[in-house]
Amino acid sequence: MDTTVDLDMFAARVERPDDASRRAAEQRRQELEQPHGGLGRLEELGNWLASVQGASPVRPVSAPKVLLFAGDHGIAELGVSRLSPAGGTAGRVHAVLDGTAPVARLARRYGAGVRVVDVAVDAPVEEFPEDVTAHRVRRGSGRIDRMDAITREEATAAFAVGTALADEEAELGTDLVLLGDLGVGSTTVAAVLVGALCGTDAAAVCGRGSGIDDRIWMVKCAAIRDSLRRARPVLGDQLALLAATGGADFAAITGFLLQAAVRRLPVVLDGVVSAACALIAQRVAFRAPEWWRAAVLTGEPALAKAYDRLTLTPLHEQDIRMGEGVGATLALPLLQAASDTLAEELFEPALPSAPRRPRPLPTAAELLGKL
Repeated sequence: MDTTVDLDMFAARVERPDDASRRAAEQRRQELEQPHGGLGRLEELGNWLASVQGASPVRPVSAPKVLLFAGDHGIAELGVSRLSPAGGTAGRVHAVLDGTAPVARLARRYGAGVRVVDVAVDAPVEEFPEDVTAHRVRRGSGRIDRMDAITREEATAAFAVGTALADEEAELGTDLVLLGDLGVGSTTVAAVLVGALCGTDAAAVCGRGSGIDDRIWMVKCAAIRDSLRRARPVLGDQLALLAATGGADFAAITGFLLQAAVRRLPVVLDGVVSAACALIAQRVAFRAPEWWRAAVLTGEPALAKAYDRLTLTPLHEQDIRMGEGVGATLALPLLQAASDTLAEELFEPALPSAPRRPRPLPTAAELLGKL
């Protein structure tokens, strides 16, 4: 198996979003007869969409996709998650696939597709459909407080899975990715990566995750502390870091984020897992965060630190804590509204003898009716 990957290539290939389209969108908005700043942060979102689409007028967000990377983590053996035991990710995958999970219900409501990618779920491969397991790298991962999560070869393979999926989604015509994860123990792993990358101690990044009590919080904090000792020596090598204290799902998400930026595919980050991967990707290509938006703060201290380092501001404040793509999916109607307020159909064609006049803005009820 090839164990090399040219990360420097991403730094060269990731370009900034189109600033000319951003300026054109702002100019276009000034043609509307409305108070300056009347649409609040929707105006900035509309300008961002214009820049990542490289187009003005902005195209409506019409082909969004919820993309969930799934994997189990050996650190869950310590009982750091209240809701599920180690190896419990399979049940979450089934809930998404059968349509009962909150993210599946919300995606249906807002017209988004849903795709689950099993990268390292600790379950028999025949338990899920073939299209879900087609990219599996391994079954589960090591306990990162005392051993590597995966090998470097597996980290490279998982990273390649992510880049391939970014290419695939771009070719399919997906115009916005709502990025999430499914994994027991994943917030502990994410806290380790954020703590290592931001130079903080375990207590500063250890959150309550699934709602753990004080006793389990102390167990989790100790696990993060021990894992940080293993992460710091390999901070200069992103793939080594993902192998030592990440996991196959984290490596795949990192690869996806980088290649999505290369392919000019905008992404909404869901929670601390995608944010931790975004921090790693930022170290590879400093322009990449301009292609992303943050969905929500979840109460995880590591997430707040990651967003601060990435200079990203959450799109909404609904206190969503469960992860699994829910926060990112709830940001979708905001982005759809931002694109709709600048779409071509808002304007009547200008008459030769008269100035161009905007049509009335749609009401809130009309906007919701399009979702």
